[in-house]
Amino acid sequence: MIELVRTDSTNHNFVELVSLLDADLHVRDGDDHSFYAQFNKINAIRHVVVAYDNQLAVGCGAIKAYSSDTLEVKRMFVLPEFRGQGIARIVLAELEQWAAELGYASLILETGKAQPEAITLYTKSGYQVIPNFGQYENIENSICMRKPVAQRAANER
Repeated sequence: MIELVRTDSTNHNFVELVSLLDADLHVRDGDDHSFYAQFNKINAIRHVVVAYDNQLAVGCGAIKAYSSDTLEVKRMFVLPEFRGQGIARIVLAELEQWAAELGYASLILETGKAQPEAITLYTKSGYQVIPNFGQYENIENSICMRKPVAQRAANER
């Protein structure tokens, strides 16, 4: 059974998983990796979810402020040997729930064309492709997506 823990970017399991993510992305992105890496620093991220299977950290994701009403999904990763079990979907749903609890209207994200499994996850989770935003605006290999967040009523919080 997967256990989700809400934490922040000081969580040592999150730091270790992100290190593995960066190694994977370095291979996938090739020469473009250093460009993307500059936008993926994890210092001071306040909203992190780590997924555990029998106390082993197997996946993670984070959200951070992009604007006053939008959060950006960052650092989504599942250990290769645990992929295909729905862990990323569970982590993403928890991040979406957290965003709703925080009162944000939408989530945005950037992923790469070299990450077809991520594109599938986000599409199946209701994200729609949008024009590339911010630093990704003219980047050919980037795909940006957005999803509205279902707001919870004040009495449900």
